[in-house]
Amino acid sequence: MEQPRTRPQQHGPRGGKPLTPPQAARQGAQGRRPAARHPPGAPRPAGGRRPSAAAPVSGPAAIRRLRRLPNPRLTGLGAGLFCGALMFLLGCLDQLLFGGSPTGYGVLFLPVCVLTAAWVRRGDLLTSPVVVPIGFAVGLLPLAEGDGFLGTLVGLVTALATQALWLYGGTLIAGVTALLRRAAPAPARARAGRRPPR
Repeated sequence: MEQPRTRPQQHGPRGGKPLTPPQAARQGAQGRRPAARHPPGAPRPAGGRRPSAAAPVSGPAAIRRLRRLPNPRLTGLGAGLFCGALMFLLGCLDQLLFGGSPTGYGVLFLPVCVLTAAWVRRGDLLTSPVVVPIGFAVGLLPLAEGDGFLGTLVGLVTALATQALWLYGGTLIAGVTALLRRAAPAPARARAGRRPPR
């Protein structure tokens, strides 16, 4: 004797019969779908919650911002041009503002030596103590007293002799800065690039 086939349970009313309360509750639970979650990267709708105000910058974030500042790497020739041009401009500024003060020019020379030694690339570090005296001499051209080429040359030699202390001090600062940079370990990216491939 054949067994009667069981028909799959169908949702909804049969033949217009009203649903009993348990069937209506079960059908309503199956009809509800979970709300779509908001993707993390997508913008929120207009009616959504606005983002809160940015938190104050912490210590590590400030350090990261400082590292994003321009950090040029000059070649030996570029460091010489930078130092000479900057010292010439500072010499002109000293002549205009202070009437050619040797002390003011010497004080301005020291930070230029530090910048030159700090911005030259690691392969040309030893050129910074060489280019800063040349830049010092170039910057003395607006301050040298004399008429004509020969008079200006004599005034330049005299200024170099009288300002030798500033010249030696700036050269020493540039040399110490270069040696400290040379003794410091290479950056992590440079070390990773020098490793032989496996």
